[in-house]
Amino acid sequence: MTATKATTYAPVTEAILGELRALVGAKNVLVDEEKIEAYSHDETDAAEYGHMPEVVVMPATTEHVAAVVKLANREHIPITPRGAGSGLSGGSIPLYGGILMSLEKMNKLIELDVDNMVAVVETGMVTNDLAVYVQERGLFFAGYPMSLQTCAIGGNIAENAGGGKAVKYGVTGRYIQGIELVTPTGDIVQLGGKLSKDVSGYDLKSLVVGSEGTLGIATKAIIKLIGYPTAKADLLVLFKTPREAIDVVPVILSKGLTPTSIEFMDQLSIITSCKYLNESLPYEKAGAMLLIELDGTNAEQIEMDLIAAGQLCQEHGAIEVYVAEDRNNIERIWNVRRNIAEAFKIYSPIQSLEDIVVPISRIPEIIPKLDVLSEKYHVKIPCYGHAGDGNLHATLVKDPAMSMEDWKKNEVACLRELYKITGDLGGKISGEHGIGLKRKKFLKEVIDPVELGLMQAIKKAWDPNNIMNPGKIFDLADA
Repeated sequence: MTATKATTYAPVTEAILGELRALVGAKNVLVDEEKIEAYSHDETDAAEYGHMPEVVVMPATTEHVAAVVKLANREHIPITPRGAGSGLSGGSIPLYGGILMSLEKMNKLIELDVDNMVAVVETGMVTNDLAVYVQERGLFFAGYPMSLQTCAIGGNIAENAGGGKAVKYGVTGRYIQGIELVTPTGDIVQLGGKLSKDVSGYDLKSLVVGSEGTLGIATKAIIKLIGYPTAKADLLVLFKTPREAIDVVPVILSKGLTPTSIEFMDQLSIITSCKYLNESLPYEKAGAMLLIELDGTNAEQIEMDLIAAGQLCQEHGAIEVYVAEDRNNIERIWNVRRNIAEAFKIYSPIQSLEDIVVPISRIPEIIPKLDVLSEKYHVKIPCYGHAGDGNLHATLVKDPAMSMEDWKKNEVACLRELYKITGDLGGKISGEHGIGLKRKKFLKEVIDPVELGLMQAIKKAWDPNNIMNPGKIFDLADA
């Protein structure tokens, strides 16, 4: 990897290690290579993007975090915040070494405030732990991503994570009412609060959400909750072609129906996942499938909407419409969708998992273009994802027979063309995974230079020494 400002950062010396141990306790400062290796990568390819930290620090309080950040800022040592390390863009990889700050010990539920319908949590809390806790009390954190069992609240905030339920409920940012933030200079500030409305100056909370840890470290979050939907039903709909499946999505949304999810799977994705799970869904005659979920509190209304959605699909070319209303069948078909990425790792562990996003009306235009790219660059490009909000995982998968030299060359060329096509359709190169390290070199090619300049100016103002997760999203050297 190419370092832009690595030579300007100070190393973590024995003296610095001594200060860190004094600040957070010796047991919370890791330097042994075997122990810190796991912190050198996320879910991206470790061989390509991984980088070892010099030290891993595990604070227990916001005050610990602030003290470590002040030390890092004073000494000009890079600091990389990390939640669960389940990211898909290299956002929590310590590109320049330095201090890796893991919030794994800051994982408590501080308060469940039912009167204000919020939960106050430390941001190292595993998202699924919160989701289960509030569900048991009839409440719902609706903004979580599909990887809720392996991600942390802080990472969700950093990426403004989305998922399969975003069609109806939106993404993480909609549910973050407040953030306790440690700034890049070590100050502690409360942004937002237990408020449903707030226009008292700039909305800095929303600026932090999705900033990929480059503007500070969120240590606590105030999360909006809603009532848990008690009725749920799913449709699994088979189509002859991906085009027919995608074409029906805007039709459903334009008819007054609001599905919780509309997930798309092409034939390659379906077959690969079913074989991986030893599942026997009737995929043989389907070129693509839609998984449509509806939920709410009125079972009769859900049934009516389910019938209406199914009829629309049949009117627009569906081969079969299967209804899943019991928990076992719902989980069965969702399991196929959730395991697509894992299934392709068995075929080829080397791949580039993408999450392009386009306006919903432009989805039908991008599917045939993926077939052209697949043939041109000799890579498989299974396509699946959140069709209801235009967010598609068009994943480049290396042919096991292809040499690594050819893969590297074809991957870059194919991604560059894919991103250009996405931009021409009014889209963006990432809808939920973020830019991080993985897409940084491409962002400056597809973004408005004025917009990029504004982002860089904000980064400089908040982080004058560029120590907070440097080298992610963009390089200040490009400014």
